[in-house]
Amino acid sequence: MSMPQVTLEEEKEPGRENVLGGAQHPHNIRTNDTLNSSHLGLTLGPSCNTQETSPSPSGLLSLPWEMVACIASHLPAQCVINVLPQVCRALGEVGEDTSAWQLRAHRLTGQKTSFPVGPRDNFDWPTACLEMEQLMEHWAEQEKWAARQWVERAQGREMVEDLEQDGAGGGEVAEADGVANGVVHEAVGEGAAMHPEAAGQDKRPDEGWVPEPAEAPPAIQRDGVERNDAAASIRDEGQENHIAAGVADDGQINQERPEAIHEGGGQGRDDDDERSNHLPAESPGHTRVLEHITLPPGHIADVNAVLLVGGEGAVCVSGSRDRNVNLWDLRQGSRGALLHTLGGHGSFSTHLGWVWSLAASGPLLASGSFDSTIRLWDLEAGGAEWGLIRGRAAVLCLSYQMHMLLAGSHDQKVSIYDTRAAQPLVKSLRLHGDAVLCLASDEQYIVSGSKDKTVAVFDCRARKLLHRVQLHSYFLSMSYSGQEVWAGDNHGLVHTFSMNNGSFKPIAQFNVGHTSLVTGVHHSPGSLYTCSSDRTIKVHLPCAPPKTLCTLHHQAGVNGLSVEAGVLAIASGDMNVEVWRPRQ
Repeated sequence: MSMPQVTLEEEKEPGRENVLGGAQHPHNIRTNDTLNSSHLGLTLGPSCNTQETSPSPSGLLSLPWEMVACIASHLPAQCVINVLPQVCRALGEVGEDTSAWQLRAHRLTGQKTSFPVGPRDNFDWPTACLEMEQLMEHWAEQEKWAARQWVERAQGREMVEDLEQDGAGGGEVAEADGVANGVVHEAVGEGAAMHPEAAGQDKRPDEGWVPEPAEAPPAIQRDGVERNDAAASIRDEGQENHIAAGVADDGQINQERPEAIHEGGGQGRDDDDERSNHLPAESPGHTRVLEHITLPPGHIADVNAVLLVGGEGAVCVSGSRDRNVNLWDLRQGSRGALLHTLGGHGSFSTHLGWVWSLAASGPLLASGSFDSTIRLWDLEAGGAEWGLIRGRAAVLCLSYQMHMLLAGSHDQKVSIYDTRAAQPLVKSLRLHGDAVLCLASDEQYIVSGSKDKTVAVFDCRARKLLHRVQLHSYFLSMSYSGQEVWAGDNHGLVHTFSMNNGSFKPIAQFNVGHTSLVTGVHHSPGSLYTCSSDRTIKVHLPCAPPKTLCTLHHQAGVNGLSVEAGVLAIASGDMNVEVWRPRQ
């Protein structure tokens, strides 16, 4: 069909109805009119304008609308959203057909799943399908690559065993065995899960951490104070892990000197290059879609928080137990570059205590610390100090919406700050009976999780508590997107709730394969990322039950994650920040 004919069909609405609705052809209508007129004794021949009427469309547009929608559902979502509307208006309307997107989503998630998990009203189907397809393209290929490397390592171990049985090889065999059993960063699905005892060396908090609210920043402990960094794994009798590692039995916050951490047997940063050598080499002809990098040395203690900012996944912020916040440029060099460490004039570190949480809104970055302060930084000014908010207890979680900053603290409070005001504290809410560990929010609702095993929903506009739900576990991480809330608990489970016009209802809880604290959750309409102190990161489709696409195995506990523009960054217990991003 020539382009002039397509244009004419678009301008002549009845013509398009013929294509989609199966009405009679204009020529057939003329013929019938002629026959009827002759029968009535009238001499009315065909109109001289008959040839100007657009002929019947051919090709794709000649098919019934349902068949066109079905064919389009097999095209990539990116094509349906961006390309078809440029062809003609009729094909562009395919992207407006909700049933076609639902068919696509059902095919992606599988027959035995439910999607979306939350309410369907106003659900963004095109975005969800686009994200799911991109997720499958990137991470399913990553899983296949990891599977090939796993097989190659297994074959290498078998060769080593054969050499040992033959009594040959000596020191070379031992060396080969060490390489074959090197650090594995990616492995195959659930079959490669690490032993729970090995995975239990997380450094997150446990039962018994209940210090009194500190009026002033807690003093940094020196050598000789009993360390309680490594919490025991979850026991069968139900004893739970610490809520914040490094807290002494008497309830006082126990923050080790970074120097002591580095000198006291902690893994030195000089080993970074050696660790990177343990990463499996790419097989010829098998190029991964994602690039995995470990950022250069920048911290001398565990990284507790990580945040991607700027909207393009090009700038990364990390907060550590060394009391510093680092700003990274992921675009510089092959491994990114440390721009600088944030701090005021004359200060030796960003904070006086562990940096435990990060949040951003526009150009402003907020960092929360065990020193009971929140510091604000202007990223557009290169990370210059912008403001300081002093609290009364350790700041454990943050959420930033426009100019409203929310902080959850160890003194059981959720504080609301207006970062534009000279006196920023707007309201302090006591919604829980224990430390507030995680927060999520939008412009109207605040959702908070506490160690008292409750989750609360507060309506900022109505200024009242809407819901408080009692749980059998407590949440350490939370993500609120659209009308769904996803949260990870201290038993390794992932929970989901529906949020619809102030109605907050539990939907389900899922075992996605984690064996310890779920320290990070990120949810969007078409993606779900989780990480845990069991040393794994998992990527899922956000259906019920979640469909796991890839499991990454790490050499240390993972304390948090951040996702932006297809880039994944994790905060590691081995002083590293690691990034997976699409290859350029």
